[in-house]
Amino acid sequence: MAIRYDKMSNKLYLWEETTAHPGMPEKRPFIASKAADDKTKGDSAGSPEGPGQAEDRGGWGHKLDFLMSCISLSVGLGNVWRFPYLCYKNGGGTFLITYHVAMFVCGIPLFFQEVAIGQYLGSGGMTFVGQLCPILKGVGFATMTLVFLLDVYYCVIVAWTLYYIYSSFSYSLPWSDCDNWWNTRNCYQRNLTVLSNSTSSIRLSPVEEFFERRVLGMTQDITEIGGLQWNLFIALCIGWIGIYAIIRKGLHQSGKVIWFTALFPYVILLIMLVRAVTLDGATTGLLYYVTPQWEALLTPGPWMDGFSQIFFAYSIGCGALPALGSYNKFHHNSYKDAVITCLVNTMTSILAGIVTFSILGHLALEQNIGVGDVVRSGPGLVFLTYPQVVMKMPGAPFWAATFFIMLLLLGVDSEFCLVESFITGILDNWSQQLRPYRNTFTAIVCAIMFLLGIPMVTHGGMYIFQLMDYYSASGISLLWVCFFQTVAISWIFGVEKLSDCVEQMMGIRPGRFWTFCWKYFAPISIVVIFISQCAQYQRLEYGNYQYPLWADMIGLCISFSSMVWVPAYALYYLLSQPESLLKNFRKGIQANFKQRKISVCASSSGQLLTQSNVVLIAPSNPPCTKS
Repeated sequence: MAIRYDKMSNKLYLWEETTAHPGMPEKRPFIASKAADDKTKGDSAGSPEGPGQAEDRGGWGHKLDFLMSCISLSVGLGNVWRFPYLCYKNGGGTFLITYHVAMFVCGIPLFFQEVAIGQYLGSGGMTFVGQLCPILKGVGFATMTLVFLLDVYYCVIVAWTLYYIYSSFSYSLPWSDCDNWWNTRNCYQRNLTVLSNSTSSIRLSPVEEFFERRVLGMTQDITEIGGLQWNLFIALCIGWIGIYAIIRKGLHQSGKVIWFTALFPYVILLIMLVRAVTLDGATTGLLYYVTPQWEALLTPGPWMDGFSQIFFAYSIGCGALPALGSYNKFHHNSYKDAVITCLVNTMTSILAGIVTFSILGHLALEQNIGVGDVVRSGPGLVFLTYPQVVMKMPGAPFWAATFFIMLLLLGVDSEFCLVESFITGILDNWSQQLRPYRNTFTAIVCAIMFLLGIPMVTHGGMYIFQLMDYYSASGISLLWVCFFQTVAISWIFGVEKLSDCVEQMMGIRPGRFWTFCWKYFAPISIVVIFISQCAQYQRLEYGNYQYPLWADMIGLCISFSSMVWVPAYALYYLLSQPESLLKNFRKGIQANFKQRKISVCASSSGQLLTQSNVVLIAPSNPPCTKS
């Protein structure tokens, strides 16, 4: 008989050293035998990590909280803000083809893979890849770098939205005409001849000039940063205060907030859809939306944007999904949640695209030009199209405020889920040192991210914002992280072991489609697109403005800041271990984690048991009950 005292859980563990439990193999694999698992299913009591440990880390209060949190995370600005402008940039229907290929080959399989691994290990963020493949622990550091950079610039969109909400509370919308101090002679308004005194052929709508000249106060290029846009600076402060207030106690305790932020946007989006498709010229815009430019499919651009948008919108490779899955009970069926979330995400993007291109078709009719020439494609497209449709609705200021409140909710729920994934990843890696100071650590992280976002609310901030969006958390850096993460899980850890994990937790075994996507389709697709993008690299542009070479070099350095962690840590691991390089390599590709302890009740005695049927002496806990 042996006794061990666990300081973390404050429990005594009692077991026989010489005699194995009847029916259990002498040498157990890292996954419990199916017989033992069947015995415990249906008798779960409490959290997968055992009493005490679950109280330390937390868990979802209701099983639907996880589904709502996944929807809140994946359905957000990536759908309403980013999807339409990438679709517009790549010729509408061409992008839809690449997007849907990426969804089935990579999106849904990798989404479920991350959630399942996080649920099995009970940890997320930067820790889970290192447990499956120690030599690739650098993927976790790369993921945290990606999420950190994404969090820094994502809240700037929240600041823009807050300013639009403030501007909507007026008798007439400030972007409804060309009679304001920020308008130029190039301002174009239907039935007006404002262009008569202009020698320029450039025509800008009041909505475009309001966004670029009033909200952003844009300069001519990135070298002219200018001073702060104080209205956006104040909005950025408010945004970060709100995000901290939501996540300071942990995302798993924000269930009611998640439910509201996940469902309310659909009400507003459907109202906008009804009005947009009834505009004159909407059919032209929708035809542009669904008609592919077949020759463009032979270029890497649409494929790169399609796959990166799937990873971006589904939050794959950002550490957020394993973090959310880690709060699940061990036997929770996250397979259904993953498929539902991915389908909801895609349908939301398609819906937002219908609204956007209906508006673009209407603008093309008004200006008598092609849909592809209506506005400059860029990160601000949503702020150039939706304000147009609200002006066509009775009570325009009310609908404008309502729409931007919806956009604010989409931005905030995506942002606080991403910030939480960063904090969870750091805390899981240094739990003993940082978890007791969670609130303080969260406040410090939010403050640092706020300070780093200040340059993007200057007059030249849009150029910095697009540089961050293009290089930091999308494109080649995101593909790089996703590739090595997929290799670590599907090749080194192995799809068979992963399938065993899924079967042990959920009672279902993934079919061949899933295993082929995990092992072959996803990594091969990522490699091909990554190489094609590198071979046909194109400099960054904003409209007709091309960034200087030094700005692109800075952007590439931003990308490398996350990518370098993977080879750097692998080299560090090989050199820092005491054995030879070959032995260190072999050790580095072997999974190194402890199986989660499952608290279960014995039907006969009512005692708490682990999954290996070891009695837990836990007098401080109430008698266990069946869940």
